[in-house]
Amino acid sequence: MVTLAVVGAGSRGSSYARHAAGSGRARVVAVADPLEARRARFPEAEPYADWRELAALPRQADAVIIATQDRDHVEPAVRFAELGYDILLEKPMAVSEDDCRRIVEAAGRSDAVFAVCHVLRYTPYTRALKALLDEGRIGEIAGIQHLEPVGWWHQAHSYVRGNWRRSDESTFMLLAKSCHDLDWLVYLTGRQVTRVSSFGGLKHFRPDNRPEGAADRCLDCAVEARCPYSAKRIYLPLAGRAEWPVTVLTDDVSEAGVLAALRTGPYGRCVYACDNDVVDHQVVNMEFEGGTTASFTMTGFTPALHRQTRIFGTRGWIEGDGDRLTVFDFVTGREEIVEARPTGDATARGGHGGGDEALVDAFLTAVATRDRSPILSSPGESLHSHLIAWAAERSRLRGETVTVPED
Repeated sequence: MVTLAVVGAGSRGSSYARHAAGSGRARVVAVADPLEARRARFPEAEPYADWRELAALPRQADAVIIATQDRDHVEPAVRFAELGYDILLEKPMAVSEDDCRRIVEAAGRSDAVFAVCHVLRYTPYTRALKALLDEGRIGEIAGIQHLEPVGWWHQAHSYVRGNWRRSDESTFMLLAKSCHDLDWLVYLTGRQVTRVSSFGGLKHFRPDNRPEGAADRCLDCAVEARCPYSAKRIYLPLAGRAEWPVTVLTDDVSEAGVLAALRTGPYGRCVYACDNDVVDHQVVNMEFEGGTTASFTMTGFTPALHRQTRIFGTRGWIEGDGDRLTVFDFVTGREEIVEARPTGDATARGGHGGGDEALVDAFLTAVATRDRSPILSSPGESLHSHLIAWAAERSRLRGETVTVPED
């Protein structure tokens, strides 16, 4: 039985901890969060209002799940590594290159089991795709097209109204949302990225696109019924269901509680009257070691779907939509369908297509056995995916091709 401490008991931290406890292989013995309602999610655990209170004590658990806000990752990650805890760290690792390097160095000094939550590596879909590539079914990878369809309502929820709407309060969107897509492309190719170029911006969720007659809040708006981003339409159908994303708005998920949150909280604001500044669409072009290329598109103007990918090989190609893989062989001219349907949808509500549960299971196995092989990304590999994101953002802002620095 692995004992766990949870630092940051919001949506992601609670989800990972519940997967762990639900497996029967782990027990949450400590929880640190400034909000009492979140600490109460784990009534059997010793509560702490600040992670520093927990860190001031001798080691209280085998491992710690760190899922605070992005800007608050580095200090607890370094300190709990120094204390000898094994660490499951929500992505992104941190919001500066120096802080990411600090975390990697601290993990190396402690010899802790250390895993960043790159959940896409752990899905059944990825396992099936990686096996096809490793078998050489399409020869050598020459290029990849990869789409992350964020979803119109998810964009509005997290990146216009929510915690990741401003780069100065969190980080830029590519790092916050897509560092695991960049990591996934590195995992598939087995090669590091050498150069990137990127374009994108904040196209739509701006005051100058505000419809005539729109109010500051959806509950007061005369044109709300015609707006795709209506908070009433997004959240009220979820009233009474204690699940993401409505649990982000309020702990009282009744209709009255959700309405009260929309009346007074940030998630009831008009998407054209928020203080957001992160992009709503972006493309990243990548060159890998050996000359393989990839193009990655992240956009909020889609349904919330699984990622969609085309991989171009020297002997065939693979097209995937998160549910199934279509393999075309240039020699035989034949097409094969490989079913890889996940257990849930692509969102946090659906466990990221089975990735959340499989990641937690791998982490628990590594902690219990001291065999790190179930962890599919090393600290250095995780750092590389973050460095790609920073290079891409520099390219987007400067309008130039950028070399990815060495780890």
